[in-house]
Amino acid sequence: MKQLLIDKVFMSITAEQFQHYLDVSMTYSEYRDMTDALLAEGKTTGTNHSEAMIHYTKMNVTRMNRLDKTTKLLPELTEALASVKNDQVWLVLTEAWCGDAAQIIPVLSKIADASPHISIKLILRDEHPDLMDAYLTNGGKSIPKLIALDASSLTEQFNWGPRPADAQKVFLELREKYQADYMKLAEELHLWYAKNKTISTQREFVDLLRGVGS
Repeated sequence: MKQLLIDKVFMSITAEQFQHYLDVSMTYSEYRDMTDALLAEGKTTGTNHSEAMIHYTKMNVTRMNRLDKTTKLLPELTEALASVKNDQVWLVLTEAWCGDAAQIIPVLSKIADASPHISIKLILRDEHPDLMDAYLTNGGKSIPKLIALDASSLTEQFNWGPRPADAQKVFLELREKYQADYMKLAEELHLWYAKNKTISTQREFVDLLRGVGS
């Protein structure tokens, strides 16, 4: 089984706390509507509404629109979804300006839509620092971060993110290559996502869903 990007959780989140986060979360459709409404006001999520952040958010809307239309689930992922019998809620930390989130969340939504036992809820990272601090990646607040919960007990089944392991390898190589040149790094990473066509993300979820199964 491929090594997945799953960090050990150092802070315990109770079922009551998870319920609170779910109560204030959004559906994917609501998240998209919120993003569009903010852009219409010249804003994005969070407190930084700079020209650069607005530009990133507009590009992310284009990416999500494309992935909503083009993402097709792999046969092995469809098969793994058929084995899921327990109801799950996928709580995902995100922000509208995050490029990785735009590449990943439409895929997660497609996966959830393909199963009667999985629902997906989105929550903004910067509005919920306590939850984010419980799911750091190498000490960083990287997103998107998915926390899969048993729908009845709200106990964690698994967590995943911020990107598939193949993309993380590329990200680390690009970070070493370009150092502080974030624009170059982001450009090449998004090219990788385009060429990969969501395959790496989907394959990791095959393994995760087979792991929780029935």
